[in-house]
Amino acid sequence: MAQLDFVFSRNIRWRLCRHITFWASWYLFTVYLYSFTPSPILTKLNFWQRIIVNLGESFWYMLPAMFLAYSLIYLVIPKLVIPAKYFKVILSVFGLLFLTGGLSALISLTIVEHLRRQYLLGHPGLLPGIVSTPFTIQLFMAWISGLRGSITIGGLAAAIKLMKYFYEKQQQALLLEQEKAVAELNSLKAQLHPHFLFNTLNNIYSHAQDTAPLAANMLMGLSTLLRYMLYSCNAPLVPLKQELQMLLEYIELEKQRYGNQLEIAIQIPAVDPDLMVAPLLILPFIENCFKHGTSNMLEHPWINIQLQLDGKAMHLKLINGKAPNATLQSGGIGIENVKRRLALLYPNRYDLQIIAEEEMYIVNLKLELNRKKEYEPAHL
Repeated sequence: MAQLDFVFSRNIRWRLCRHITFWASWYLFTVYLYSFTPSPILTKLNFWQRIIVNLGESFWYMLPAMFLAYSLIYLVIPKLVIPAKYFKVILSVFGLLFLTGGLSALISLTIVEHLRRQYLLGHPGLLPGIVSTPFTIQLFMAWISGLRGSITIGGLAAAIKLMKYFYEKQQQALLLEQEKAVAELNSLKAQLHPHFLFNTLNNIYSHAQDTAPLAANMLMGLSTLLRYMLYSCNAPLVPLKQELQMLLEYIELEKQRYGNQLEIAIQIPAVDPDLMVAPLLILPFIENCFKHGTSNMLEHPWINIQLQLDGKAMHLKLINGKAPNATLQSGGIGIENVKRRLALLYPNRYDLQIIAEEEMYIVNLKLELNRKKEYEPAHL
């Protein structure tokens, strides 16, 4: 969508440009439109005189319109419409319409009325014939007329926001489908038949039980990992509890390489079975702890893994030692793929920091997870 920066870019300059263009267009439109439909006070003015008066009036009437439009696009739509809280949407919209109408009436009966009177006082010839209108009728007309214009532009702004949101979601879905197709093609090129693979592993396991029990246990762990990757990772989301169990299996395999030399601390709390996460999202970070950290340390390799859960919020902190003067290797696709998946699957719902200190690597991943009841209806 780079070719549509004016519409979709999140850069502050493009955002200011499109907002200014939007409101400037609406301002000029209302100045021109209301010069053809003047209020009873301005009926004696000619077209150009009404243009001059409406230059000030339209500016002030933009305030309730902006209040309604920005309340809809930055509060109601992202916090209520997108999460499908439709009852709250109805209540919020009616409340916003009531406040917008009140603000319009207040501006009309104070600032706008003052501007009109000041203009008429400067043109005494226009004063005779002006009929005084009861206050209640003025209030009602000011409420309705201001609300009418605000609803028009607020509805237009909300429609643009929704169209942009669904277009961006569609583009993200298409990109994910393309990446999935490429990944499946690459997998097919190097794929062994799963039954052949697992039967072979089971045969090796049975032969190694008596002669090499440690190797047999490692084969069993490898078989569990492969089974999970082949059969459980086809779904867009998997239970977090299942994903963490797979990570523990992987860590157990890695620990066999180091024996008693590796110092590893793991803190994982009880996990809500309803929490869901994208499969194999955390594994590359764990792999990097071993690949770029402990495997390069000649003495006392260590890893610290901490997982915290607060409702749907997950905070994963990984710390591992590294050899002096070691640098984080670039060119690997694991972390880059994870960053891409995070951006596509969890937009505005994650925070990732990777820090290389003098003697350690630190990874902080904060992620807003899904719950099973939120995930299932979207995939019926």
